[in-house]
Amino acid sequence: MRKPYLPVLPAPLLRNAVEAALLEDLGQAGDVTSLATIAPDIRAEAVMNVRQDGIVSGLDVARAAFAALDASTQFEALVADGDRVQAGQDIARITGNGRSVMGAERVALNFLMHMSGIATHTARFVAELQGTNARVVCTRKTTPGLRAFEKYAVRCGGGTSHRYGLDDAILIKDNHIAVCGGVAQAVARAKGYVGHLMAVEVEVDTLDQFRAALDAGATIVLLDNMDTDTLREAVAMGRGAVLEASGNVDLNTIRAIGETGVDYISTSKITMAAGTLDIGLDIKLGVNG
Repeated sequence: MRKPYLPVLPAPLLRNAVEAALLEDLGQAGDVTSLATIAPDIRAEAVMNVRQDGIVSGLDVARAAFAALDASTQFEALVADGDRVQAGQDIARITGNGRSVMGAERVALNFLMHMSGIATHTARFVAELQGTNARVVCTRKTTPGLRAFEKYAVRCGGGTSHRYGLDDAILIKDNHIAVCGGVAQAVARAKGYVGHLMAVEVEVDTLDQFRAALDAGATIVLLDNMDTDTLREAVAMGRGAVLEASGNVDLNTIRAIGETGVDYISTSKITMAAGTLDIGLDIKLGVNG
């Protein structure tokens, strides 16, 4: 059963992504090794197995990869996205034409390993924040073309997302402020542009800028590269604004940042510094169809 906090990856998004990846892998001639060695009527039964402890993410993408190559392939998930799994555990069974199973194997595993790696890495950050009110959020620093999948994986690991793209939220950064001539001017222009239905967030580097952002009516303030003492000062004078900390966030620092009382901690580490989760596919049986 899908966990309630996980979004649904739309079918067209899955289809387009896996078809592009399959085209990249199969090229013009197809899987020549399987074509040369596997008879066309051979059916294969296979299992996907994790080699490391971690959090699973991307099962629907793996399913879509097999289905895109051969709609008759059966994919049975044995766990759900967001589940914690142990090394040696089977997470899916696949049954279908032998050539098709082999042709889609690497694309399915690449997505699943990449997304599960991000989910697993995110869960480590989430664990460090236990007992605080802070939530860890990912940023727009994602692999081009894979943002939806990587942000979904963050959710599987217990994290959440900052803005998805440039079009769904106002975030005034230092360069915007420099062009506008100051924090107050930038916030005023932003609030006038979007009206009252869209939150306005502004990034500040100092407590003076922070006061200016609050005075200008910023809804959310991003406290960038501030030490923990300065973050505590900002929290004490926050006037009800939502506060986000960013900069120099890693597994060694996130706990101390969370204990300052900020609401959110944004970091690119959960998407850009995550490794992959080792997952393999093993053929259990090959039979004439």
